[in-house]
Amino acid sequence: MGNIQVVPLIILIIYMLVMVSIGFFVNKLKIKTSTDYMLAGRSMGVLMIACSLSANNVGGGSTTGVAAKAFNGWGMSAAWYVLAAAVAMIPLAFFAPKIRKTMAVTIPEVVNRRFGNFAGIFTAVLNVLSLFCLTASQILASASVLSTITGLPLNVAVLLAGGIIIIYTTLGGMLADAIADIMQFFIIFFGLLISVPMVVHGAGGWAEISSKLPPVELSPLKIGIPTILGLIFNYFCTFLSGPEMVSRFSSAEDEKTAVKASVLSAVFMALLAFMPTIIGLVSLAENPGLDDGTGTTALMYAASKYAPSVITGLVSAAIVAATMSSADSNLLCASTILIKDIYQRFINPKVSDRRLITLTRASNVCICLVSMVIALFNINLITLNLFAFALRSAGPFAAYALGMVVPKATKNAGIISIIVGSVAVVIWQIWGTSTGILPIVFGCFWGIITFLLITKIESSRGVPPAPSAYEE
Repeated sequence: MGNIQVVPLIILIIYMLVMVSIGFFVNKLKIKTSTDYMLAGRSMGVLMIACSLSANNVGGGSTTGVAAKAFNGWGMSAAWYVLAAAVAMIPLAFFAPKIRKTMAVTIPEVVNRRFGNFAGIFTAVLNVLSLFCLTASQILASASVLSTITGLPLNVAVLLAGGIIIIYTTLGGMLADAIADIMQFFIIFFGLLISVPMVVHGAGGWAEISSKLPPVELSPLKIGIPTILGLIFNYFCTFLSGPEMVSRFSSAEDEKTAVKASVLSAVFMALLAFMPTIIGLVSLAENPGLDDGTGTTALMYAASKYAPSVITGLVSAAIVAATMSSADSNLLCASTILIKDIYQRFINPKVSDRRLITLTRASNVCICLVSMVIALFNINLITLNLFAFALRSAGPFAAYALGMVVPKATKNAGIISIIVGSVAVVIWQIWGTSTGILPIVFGCFWGIITFLLITKIESSRGVPPAPSAYEE
């Protein structure tokens, strides 16, 4: 075992005990039906949804990742990695009430309702495979911080992080996930908010820091307008076809709540964007050779060197919170889709409500255990995750998003757009990434074009529209 950082370790232990307690008490007091378990009884308010949306969007990539990007190439414009997500939440507010209005539990349920079994099962498979990869990467990210703070071997930290996630997610479902997200978001927000002025002051003040950096590193537009616009479109497509996002809107107490939560989440993320960016720039100014010039540990380096141990503990808890908030949501969404859209629809349509809860809980355990095994191999999952993320989003994007707003859409429009979007992602991942256009953007574009073109052609020929997305 390595050196143990005592104060950060105590803070992390308290944090994890609270997470487990949330799962225990929610299970004891609130879980009566499968809707309670999967969608928090459709009773979530504005603040709970906004915090949950924000906590899920602000994962390890938006904390440690942003600091590393600020260090290694993006400079101050690394803030756009989170700001772009905030901007993307604004048009999402238009779709939020429509998502709530479907009264569906999952994305594949809506796609199946409109475009049939093939479209629904294809969408479900894409979502589950992607969520497996994402859960594994978030467990690994959480374990990396735990290993650093506690001195535990990485494989032991993986088992610990995965075990905590299993317990509170499996016990309390969506409501425990959402309550934990409120706590997690405020730990992320205030942990970074408190640390930034201390880190800057410890490094000699902003004037001293900026004097050590080339002026271009301080430009908020260093990465260029096309990249910024690409990020915004990327987030919009990802959010609108992401099961962890859609499940939050589906859990809202009403349609107006979903709209307000989307806007409030945008504000929360915008406020957070510059915090890890500034910390990353402090590390660049003070130690440009960190991690052989990559700055992978820029956030923890600056916090550990220039802030008191209590603040380092808060930042550590913030990073663990950021990754766990994404892991628990990915886990619950994967289980819900697997049980609702595959097991209940095709294997046992008459399954009882209590049995649904039991099976979803069992699925949580199994999926998390498999994800922990994947994480134990310490594989670089970034490329795989980005590809899986793009594949699950680009294929079903047009069928799900436009399926809710284009009444004349035909069944073939939905099915073929899913296939075309998925094929386009694979093609662009292999041959087109050097162009700077993200695979998800390319796939969504061709999915949308296909959807609209087939709808126009078939409608003009008198082909009847597919069933409504809003009919049970």
